[in-house]
Amino acid sequence: MTLPQTLAGQLADLLGDRFTEGRSDRDNHAGTEAHHDAMPPDAVAYPVSTEEVAAVLRACREAQVPVIAHGAGSSLEGNASAPQGGLCLDMTRMDRIVAVRPEDMDCTVEAGVTREALNAHLRDTGLFFPVDPGANATLGGMAATRASGTNAVHYGTMRENVLSLTVVTAEGEIIRTARRARKSSAGYDLTHLYLGSEGTLGIITEISLRLYGRPEATMAAICTFPDATSASETAVEAIQMGLTPARMEYLDAGCIRAVNAYSQRNDTEADTLFVEFIGSPEGVREQVALFEELASANGGEDFRWAKEEEARNRLWRARHTAYTATVAQRPGARGWATDVCVPLSALPACIDHAKTLLADCPVPASIMGHVGDGNFHVVFAMDPDAPDERALLAKLNAKMVAEALSHEGTCTGEHGVGIGKQKYMADEHGPALDIMRRVKAALDPDNLMNPGKVLPPAQEART
Repeated sequence: MTLPQTLAGQLADLLGDRFTEGRSDRDNHAGTEAHHDAMPPDAVAYPVSTEEVAAVLRACREAQVPVIAHGAGSSLEGNASAPQGGLCLDMTRMDRIVAVRPEDMDCTVEAGVTREALNAHLRDTGLFFPVDPGANATLGGMAATRASGTNAVHYGTMRENVLSLTVVTAEGEIIRTARRARKSSAGYDLTHLYLGSEGTLGIITEISLRLYGRPEATMAAICTFPDATSASETAVEAIQMGLTPARMEYLDAGCIRAVNAYSQRNDTEADTLFVEFIGSPEGVREQVALFEELASANGGEDFRWAKEEEARNRLWRARHTAYTATVAQRPGARGWATDVCVPLSALPACIDHAKTLLADCPVPASIMGHVGDGNFHVVFAMDPDAPDERALLAKLNAKMVAEALSHEGTCTGEHGVGIGKQKYMADEHGPALDIMRRVKAALDPDNLMNPGKVLPPAQEART
């Protein structure tokens, strides 16, 4: 497929060499991260301003051509692929940090700024932005997928940390969803309507974010457990007791084994919790002592505490490489990461259920997750050329989702819906899914904004 010649000419006049129909650019924006098939767009545009995005959207609407926003390309559910072709808007050149306001503890950035770039810029202010999804994602993409990460148990997700957005609508109109006040009762909450909409309602071009002071003291640790239940119950009990870890992560024994092989580590190959506490030195010491007592009562042992930044980073490196290490166990494999999230009390049962499903799984698989907020992943190392294997893993994923939904959980805690989780939307939302369709029809009546994502076809039966 190709873009209409008239539209291609308009975009070339508007953007110059920042518009391309070249094969390599198109293939680089095909949404091939993880297990989904490549679906390249017909062309790629690289805007550098909100006004350019608006002009592009007006032209595409007139030509009835789909538009798909693209950031760092790290999404895992085909969120930025182009199943219907169209124009990919690569937002990475919109990378200005517009304003940092230390006195208000907030900032405004363009959508293409990455979280690492923002924190590097903030280094001398004593502030930082805490949402860390693992990949060095763009903040626009993180807002569009309502991303989360290891710090969510303490600082929250993108949902809690975005103050306002600048959005270009499907008609090419530029709007601001809110002011920078920390709370407001004025009108509908448009900010949270666009957060997590994955570019299906409009294109996010600027984000105003909450910032936080860097903690006075930090202590990290890992400890091992005899089984997954002991580890997950410890995580739940720690939160229920009122402990406030900044991060609390779980890796199963198989995952630790994969990390040891991948990174030449020699960690004990057992179900493991990674935890980090922040605050005043005295407060951190108190929390550390309470956590160690709780974990020990549940069979926790082999505690390794780290205070200095370099030592903490060494401890956490296992968690940060867990996905890659799991996939690397099988040459030529692609990763498939599940993403259920459940109420805390249901976490041990859901992890046990996943363990049971994996007992006869023929492919390398690991369990890892942000257990402090009930979110965990099973990562499969899948042969991309084996349809039978793909079908089997899809069935396992469906069973994990069904178990999560039975506990009032969700099919996706942080990766978004994209094309991968559409089939579960009806079971999760019921009649509310029709309200979402009405919102989509009102804001994007021609279905040009990232079509084929998030909402399943209206006629699709519930699974």
